[in-house]
Amino acid sequence: MPADSAATDRLEAFPVASGPDRRRLRFEILLVLGLSLGESAVYAVVQLIDKLTTGPLGGQTTTLNPTQSNREYLDLTYQLLGIGFSLVPVLLVLFLLAGQGGGPGARVRPLRLLGIDRSRPWADLGQGAALFAVMAGGSLALYAAGRALGITTALVPAALGTYWWTVPVLILSAVRHAVLEEVIVVGYLILRWRQLGWTTPAILVASAVLRGSYHLYQGIGPFLGNVVMGLVFVAFYLRVRRVMPLIIAHALLDIGAFVGFTLLGRATGFG
Repeated sequence: MPADSAATDRLEAFPVASGPDRRRLRFEILLVLGLSLGESAVYAVVQLIDKLTTGPLGGQTTTLNPTQSNREYLDLTYQLLGIGFSLVPVLLVLFLLAGQGGGPGARVRPLRLLGIDRSRPWADLGQGAALFAVMAGGSLALYAAGRALGITTALVPAALGTYWWTVPVLILSAVRHAVLEEVIVVGYLILRWRQLGWTTPAILVASAVLRGSYHLYQGIGPFLGNVVMGLVFVAFYLRVRRVMPLIIAHALLDIGAFVGFTLLGRATGFG
């Protein structure tokens, strides 16, 4: 599986920072995380403490995609607003990357830089589907093991009403999670950490632990499962230098969980 040489060349336009630039990058990373997944991680830790001090994790339930209103079109409005506003940090990241690197007067196309374009659609789709196939079975096994050990809450992937818009909104929610997480946790942070001079092992561990941390509200099992997923996804990205296959794989995982639960009526363990 060869690396995308064009993407590698573009990444080299972002040299290792020094002095004031390093301080700026650290502050920028903190701001981005504070507005997105870093905030989610903090809340997830607090929610885990709450659950641990309430009773055994195995006896508790975590609901993903809950209803926001008992009135159909208000619920739809809340769902769409939540999806839309949660993607603003992605736009912020793309804005921060745009216009940087490549020398004076040069501009970088952030989507192309991160490998989120149409330059190789069939390869992206095939690799994403392969990642999905690998991760789906492992996720189900880890969920089952976590439930058996009592370290994972019962997951209800979707609890929306049975409306005409339920399945489309769940698909949008799945794509939202995939885009938000893979663009920030993989594409953006790996680039910035490289600029700060981080080693590959440090990037692997940091990205995987971050991914696991904002799933802690689901229990210890999902934390460990998402750490493994993070290691696999980062290793894959470092080889191909494209985020699109990761977005496809992640979206397929969440669509299978959210829509599958809604149609079949049983928890699948993704999220």
